[in-house]
Amino acid sequence: MDKLNIVPFVSVENMMRLVNAIGPERFMKELGLVIEDDFRRWESFDKVARIPSHSAEGVIELMPTSDGEVYGFKYVNGHPKNARSGRQTVTAFGVLSDVATGYPVLLSEMTILTALRTAATSATAAKFLARKNARTMAIIGNGAQSDFQAIAFKSILGVDKVRLYDIDRSASLRLARNLVGTGIEAVICESGADALEGADIVTTVTADKQYATVLNDNMVGEGIHINAVGGDCPGKTELQKEILLRSDIFVEFPPQTRIEGEIQQLDDDYPVTELWQVMAGEADGRKSDRAITLFDSVGFAVEDFSALRYVRAKLQETGLFEELDLLADPDDPRDLFGMLLRAKEREKLAV
Repeated sequence: MDKLNIVPFVSVENMMRLVNAIGPERFMKELGLVIEDDFRRWESFDKVARIPSHSAEGVIELMPTSDGEVYGFKYVNGHPKNARSGRQTVTAFGVLSDVATGYPVLLSEMTILTALRTAATSATAAKFLARKNARTMAIIGNGAQSDFQAIAFKSILGVDKVRLYDIDRSASLRLARNLVGTGIEAVICESGADALEGADIVTTVTADKQYATVLNDNMVGEGIHINAVGGDCPGKTELQKEILLRSDIFVEFPPQTRIEGEIQQLDDDYPVTELWQVMAGEADGRKSDRAITLFDSVGFAVEDFSALRYVRAKLQETGLFEELDLLADPDDPRDLFGMLLRAKEREKLAV
């Protein structure tokens, strides 16, 4: 990894091996601590709302940030209709680079890693916002992200019971099967309202790109923490507006969340609290056991930066990466064309 032209690359295969070597619960618990650490130094990061390219079928986005020493970005798409043809609705890859030289120091798949960091962020936020000793969570929308959410909440908060609802019952059955042996009790419910019975936390994580009402106001009782994950682009929400008006709302980066999150339903000056302020001790989180707290999660570049630096830190001890010949490394940095000529001569000699 010390060769100038070599960049460590974490493939999907190696990411799966890395997660399994560490263990999904430990992975998300450790990742949550890295995310928390970076949120506490939030003001050291460059911040800009993600750069989207929208189409009728979905969205492709770039998510950049830097802490002044390392630059990172993620490429990610969101195409809900992909599931109908057997494709992932979300795919991604990410890069870290050395600010001093501009050279990339890591290239990684981020389809799996995004699922892990989304769940780790959710559970880390709930550590500050949910009632103490919360143990039961409702999950409405039982697609690809739901497994990660359940395991993250167990590892970070100790949630050991999940109540599941999806309009497609087979999705709930799949999730319940995947949770066998994790120490999490899974109960499949007949409706969203049924899922919320006795829940301390509710996670909404549906896929369709539309203004939807997954959670009605009359379903939400005092003291619950809402982890709203599914509303993550313009024109896509999951919560009835009245829920927002009753809740203490926490967000990652307001300029992005006001465009993409549940709060796109509210006026631009509606008061919200930035999550980093709570983690840094500059703002209150949950104010009472009766309060309704809402984490309006859309995903932000700093979380991806945290995930990439966590993975990078694990590479030396695990060796789970490939060496990618990504950068030109001529004998003389000013003679890039000469490098081409010398390569041509080598090809002739090899014939």
